[in-house]
Amino acid sequence: MADHVRITDVSPRDGLQNEPLRADGSPIPTTDKAKLIQSLLTTGVDEIEITSFVSPKWIPQLGDADELCKLLHNTKPNGMSFSALVPNERGMASLLQANEQAGTDLIDKVSVFTAASETFSKKNTNAAIAETLQRFEPVFAQAKEQKLAIRAYVSCVIECPFEGIILPEAVADVSRKLLDMGADEIDLGDTIGAGCTETTAAMLAAVTNHIPPSKLVLHLHDTFGRASECVRAALAAGVRSFDGSAAGLGGCPYASTESTRAPGNIATETLAFVIKQAGYDTRIDNEALTKAATIAQEITA
Repeated sequence: MADHVRITDVSPRDGLQNEPLRADGSPIPTTDKAKLIQSLLTTGVDEIEITSFVSPKWIPQLGDADELCKLLHNTKPNGMSFSALVPNERGMASLLQANEQAGTDLIDKVSVFTAASETFSKKNTNAAIAETLQRFEPVFAQAKEQKLAIRAYVSCVIECPFEGIILPEAVADVSRKLLDMGADEIDLGDTIGAGCTETTAAMLAAVTNHIPPSKLVLHLHDTFGRASECVRAALAAGVRSFDGSAAGLGGCPYASTESTRAPGNIATETLAFVIKQAGYDTRIDNEALTKAATIAQEITA
């Protein structure tokens, strides 16, 4: 039997956070987000990152996390994982409250985010890398107490929009620190889609000197059409977990320029195809995934 490769669909969070508000100033309706998530439940993805517990001041599109969780109550099937991003201890408190209101661990994985670039970290989190790690300490403690898994994102693992090329050793250093703090998995983000076969392989070689591939996730953006080759390079390096976004929605808003919107994530449809083509199993239902991608496009039209 072919090795199983995990896919997390991040379209409800990373896919939607960069969407502009509508003409009347309103975000995408919460019911539309729930519709997308419910569609993704039928696709065979292993995990869905459903939202972020962040201030609406910073990410207006995701200011309805509590309401969304109420709509998703009793919808998660056995074997499915729901994750959500929290920027700090306040966000973690909101997540735990949402789980309490649901009467169950609706969200079973907590995501935090930092970067391998000091400049990007300061622009994205208003804190240096070391300061972000300090912020995570109470979040990790509460997650462990509640028996929630912890995903730690590291942005700019290939290049930074402000600093340029990021050394693989810098990625390895922050990744190792996160693992030592208690992260269950390290999600390596090519934030601006600069990666190629060679740079992805070099970065992963440095990281896997300290962290086994089984603890790694790769989060790719398809800016230059090279995300598929990066997937193949990561599979060759032993990585068996990837993020995708239905219909290729998303991109980090802080990676945008004045003239160019941040590039989208690798489409989950493309990701599943490349993985299968490489001889691995995903359990993806292609027809259901196509329907989910159509919904993703419709709610952002």
